[in-house]
Amino acid sequence: MIMKAFLDKDFLLNTEAAKVLFHEAAEKCPIIDYHCHLSPREIYEDIRYDNITQVWLGGDHYKWRLMRSAGVPEKYVTGDAPDYEKFLKYAEVLGKAIGNPLHHWSHLELRRFFGYDGILNKDTAPEVWKIANEKLQSEGYTSRGLIMMSNVDTICTTDDPIDSLEWHEKLAADKTFPVTVLPAWRPDKAMNLEKETLDYIAKLSEVSGVEIKTFADLKKAIAKRLDFFAAHGCTLSDHGLNYVMYAPAPDAEVERIFAARLAGKLPTAQEEAIFKYAFMLFVGAEYHDRGWVMQLHYGCRRDNNGPMFRKLGPDTGFDCVDNTAPSTETAAFLGALQDINKLPKTILYSLNTNDNAAIDTIIGCFQTDEAIGKIQHGSAWWFNDHFDGMTEQIKSLGSLGYLAGFVGMLTDSRSFLSYPRHEYFRRILCRVFGEWVEGGFYPEDMDTLKQIVADISYNNAKNYFNFQKKEI
Repeated sequence: MIMKAFLDKDFLLNTEAAKVLFHEAAEKCPIIDYHCHLSPREIYEDIRYDNITQVWLGGDHYKWRLMRSAGVPEKYVTGDAPDYEKFLKYAEVLGKAIGNPLHHWSHLELRRFFGYDGILNKDTAPEVWKIANEKLQSEGYTSRGLIMMSNVDTICTTDDPIDSLEWHEKLAADKTFPVTVLPAWRPDKAMNLEKETLDYIAKLSEVSGVEIKTFADLKKAIAKRLDFFAAHGCTLSDHGLNYVMYAPAPDAEVERIFAARLAGKLPTAQEEAIFKYAFMLFVGAEYHDRGWVMQLHYGCRRDNNGPMFRKLGPDTGFDCVDNTAPSTETAAFLGALQDINKLPKTILYSLNTNDNAAIDTIIGCFQTDEAIGKIQHGSAWWFNDHFDGMTEQIKSLGSLGYLAGFVGMLTDSRSFLSYPRHEYFRRILCRVFGEWVEGGFYPEDMDTLKQIVADISYNNAKNYFNFQKKEI
C-alpha cells in the first residue's frame, strides 16, 4: 500500500481538479488580512525576535491550550521557564497532536518560513530550534520581512476607540513598506457596562473632548472617535459579543441604565441587554453612514477559569463555545437597522458551528445590490478554523447562499508566522470544489472555477472593504 506523504505539495488536494484550482488559481493570490491582532507598533519598529519561542509561542493561546491539555506545567506555557525549554515542551506535545490543526499549521509555518521539511517532535526539537533561530537572525526575518514573505497586501489590526493610532500614522507615512496597515475599530469596552468601565469612560471622555455624563454624550464621543479612525483609513469595525442583542427600550430607560452605571451600580442582565442593543443600533447606523463594514463575532463564553483569568488576564486560553446565540435576535437586530435604512455591510461569525444554517438563512434576508454578498457569513473562526469547521462553513454557505461572493479567510492571530492559515483555508476550499467537480455536482468549467477560487482568496475582500491603499 502506498501511503500519501505528509504535507507534500498536494497536501489536502485529493482530486485532480483540486490540484489545478489550488496551484493555478489560489496559491499565488495575495493576502488581505482584514482581521488580526498584530501590533502596529511591532510592525512599524520592524522588530526581530531572538528565537522561535518568542515569535511562535508568545501570546498564542491556541498553543497554550494544547500544551495545558497535554499536562505541561504552566511555567513552560506562560511562566518563567527558559525559552528553549518552552520550545522543547511544545515540540514534544506537537509530535502527538494528531487531529489538531496546530499540527498542520505549525508544520506549514516551519516549511514556509524556515525551509524545514521534517517533522517536529521531541527528537527533532534541538535541530529545529537551531535552524529556526539561525533563520530569525538572517536578513529579512523581521516583522515586516515575515509579512512580505507571506505576500500580504493589506492588514487590519484591532484598535480601541481611545487609541492614539500613532503607529498607524507612522506606518502610513513610511514609504519603504509597501503593505497597507489600517486600524479596525473595536469598541467593546465602551459598551460592556457589566465590566470595569468607569475608568474607561473617563479616558474616552478625555480623548474625545466630550464630557460624558449621559448616553447622548457617549454617542457624541463615539462619533468623534469614529471620525478620527476614518481619517486614518479605517473602514471596518469588529465586535466581540456573547450574542447579538435585541432589546428595544425607550431612550429614557437607556439613559437611566447608563446613569446608574456611572453612579457605580452594575446593570442587571436585562439592563445590560437593553444598553448593548441601543449601543449597537447607534454604531450600526454610524457605520452605514460612513460606508464601513460591521463585523459581529459571537457565541463565545470568555474567561471561564477564574483563578487563571485573575493571574493572566483575558485572551489566554480559557474561553469556550457558547450555545446561546439566538438567531431570532440576530435577525431582529439586522432588521431594526434595515427598518431605518441604516444596515451596513455586515459579517456574522458564530463560534458555534450549529449556527451555520441560521446565519446563512439570516443573511439571505438582507442582501441587496449595494454589494455582492452585502451580508456575509464569516469564515470559520477560532475553535472552528480547522479542517471540519472550514469545510462545514463552506458547504453551508454554498448550500444556502452565494459562495462565489464570500470574502474568505482572516488570520485572527497575534503571530507574524500565522499567514500559512490562509494557505490551509485555500487548500480546503479547492478540495471541496474538486470533490464537487469530480462527483458530478458541478461542471468541469475550470475557467469559472478558477475565477471563483481567486475571488474568494483575494478579489472579493479587495472589492468588499474598499481599503485605501497607501501611496508608495
